[in-house]
Parts: sequence; structure tokens; C-alpha cells
Amino acid sequence: MKIQNITDVNTFFKIIDECKGPVELLSPEGDRINLKSKLSQYVSMASIFSNGYIRELELVAHDKDDIERLIRYMYQGE
Repeated sequence: MKIQNITDVNTFFKIIDECKGPVELLSPEGDRINLKSKLSQYVSMASIFSNGYIRELELVAHDKDDIERLIRYMYQGE
């Protein structure tokens, strides 16, 4: 799934932390980065969120409830 227009990094990672199953960031090269890992969150914040705004990310979530949570975040910001 693609998540767009992320402006609040803290809220985004709070939503990721609330997910039950793995949530992975899919890189343009096809690599999967586990966003549930704090180390991965810090690395991605340093590189991806360097300008404070993300136009688009591609995420892979495996749990149905997590997918619904991410969709709700994308549309409602919660």
C-alpha cells in the first residue's frame, strides 16, 4: 500500500508502533525495511524524512487490522 503526504513523523511512527504485525518499508530497489524496529525508524528518519515531509512511501503490512489502521491514518490522520 502507498502512504502519501506524511508531515508528522512522530504520529506516523506511533501508528506503526501500534500495529500488531510487521510493517515494512519497500524501497525502490525492492528491499524491505522493518519499520517496527526502532533502529530502522531512526535510520529511515535520517534519510527519508530529512526534509520533514514525505510525498509517498510504499508499505507492506501483514495483519488485516494493521492495514485498516494505516488506511485510517492515511485518510484521517489518526
